[in-house]
Amino acid sequence: MATSVKSLSNKESKLIMAHMYVAFTALFVGATCGLLQTLERSGKFTLPAGIGYYQILTVHGVVLGLVLTTFFILGFMLAAQSKTTGGLNKTERTVAWIGFWLMLVGTLAAATMILLNEATVLFTFYAPLQAHVVFYLGLALVIVGTWFEGFVMFKRHARFRKENPGERTPLLSYMAVITMLMWQIASIGVAVTVLFQMVPWALGWVETIDVLLSRTLFWYFGHPLVYFWLLPAYMMWYAIMPKIIGGKIFSDSLARFTFILLLLFSIPVGFHHQLTEPGIDPFWKFIQVILTMVVVIPSMMTAFSMFATFEARGRELGAKGLFGWLKKMPWKDARFLAPFIGMLFFIPGGAGGIINASNQMNQVVHNTIWVTGHFHLTVASAVMLTFFGITYWLVPSITGRTFTKTMNKLGILQTILWTVGMLIMSTAMHWQGLLGGPRRSAYSEYVGNADTAAWGSYQIAQAVGGSILFLGMIVMIIIFVNLAFFAPKGKEEFPIAVVSNKAALPPKVFENWKLWIGVTLALILFAYTIPLIDIIQSAPPGAKGFKFW
Repeated sequence: MATSVKSLSNKESKLIMAHMYVAFTALFVGATCGLLQTLERSGKFTLPAGIGYYQILTVHGVVLGLVLTTFFILGFMLAAQSKTTGGLNKTERTVAWIGFWLMLVGTLAAATMILLNEATVLFTFYAPLQAHVVFYLGLALVIVGTWFEGFVMFKRHARFRKENPGERTPLLSYMAVITMLMWQIASIGVAVTVLFQMVPWALGWVETIDVLLSRTLFWYFGHPLVYFWLLPAYMMWYAIMPKIIGGKIFSDSLARFTFILLLLFSIPVGFHHQLTEPGIDPFWKFIQVILTMVVVIPSMMTAFSMFATFEARGRELGAKGLFGWLKKMPWKDARFLAPFIGMLFFIPGGAGGIINASNQMNQVVHNTIWVTGHFHLTVASAVMLTFFGITYWLVPSITGRTFTKTMNKLGILQTILWTVGMLIMSTAMHWQGLLGGPRRSAYSEYVGNADTAAWGSYQIAQAVGGSILFLGMIVMIIIFVNLAFFAPKGKEEFPIAVVSNKAALPPKVFENWKLWIGVTLALILFAYTIPLIDIIQSAPPGAKGFKFW
């Protein structure tokens, strides 16, 4: 009988798997609600038992966009940091568990209110839509829980530096710290609006709140949330994919510099989600659009680094010509196939993001289902396919089981189902959005100048794509359960790539956290101070910012 060999200690494996159990439960619930949405919008299906469309829309957005991603990301980053730094001590594990339970209690509280139809406020919970106070308190608990786990990552990284003076810090640990720094700074915005605006309003302590201020604080957080989803996928691409294909990291310095740039320019850009809103000076919108476009640079750096890695490995295996490396990649390995297709999805996803952030083009697609299609190309495709690729090796590695050939074949099937389903659904959403199809709406009838038959076909295509995605979700759940509980015991690799011996050592300035945090805060103050003062001073009577005491 094979011996079970875990890549992490039992105590840390339990901590990581606790996060994964919640994440994949959220995947099942959220994807099911997504299927129901597309069927309802097709006009051929009516939701049963008095369930409202906007109720399941809220569940879909909150459970997948916040719960699934947050629990998976924190579990993955804790595992990666623990593996590369030598493990967590008792205090660090205890603090991480406190964070986990705060997040779980908050999730259950918010979910309960949504299911009771007391918090049908959609993913963005914009005022004047109002939820039960328990929903807002639940969200606050989730955020505070993430802060606890973020502090664990900061402390472990600092402890590694103290215990190994002069030694280069592990790349995955460094990336986890950058990701959580961005998250901690950005989530202050949503925490402030929830605790100081939404909660007093929901309790009846005030009759009105400053809606523009609440939306501004939300999008101060809302756009960095996209990068909170994306950076862990970058961690996989930069530091783990090279190992899976048998290669090496092209450049440690380039990877770290990419993450620094994403820290600097992912937060002070929220106004590009508010280009159509009055009350914000166009000059500051213009400034933040420029800062948004700067983010294209680290994205292009990532593309260059990854394809350089693939090409270098291909040439080692004898590939010739510009695209000869394609023949040398391990296409039959689901650990490679899923994240690689995720990378390909990010190309049109990134192009759509440029359109969304461009003032003139945004006027065409704003609040249409185009934006929904864009999110499904980015977080639901590029990010989720990468997360699925991580699952194939992470779960068996820390449970002491193996990723069998059967599960690998299922993983390839799952990747194909997800890819086909998403291509059909998101393409239909983009086209319908260009014709004026509304976002966040159950409305599915003909509008604008579209051909009636074509309009209906877009609706049907979304339902077909959503159904295929649902099948992909079922296959993914089967794989996860197998890898967690039933796969043969053994030893599965925790793949971490080494840096190419041709790569230069990263500059010491990359570990100057006071510098990078200082520059980040300076950019935020530059982009937001004057606009926020103006918003508060110009608020209508009875909605003066935080004036509720």
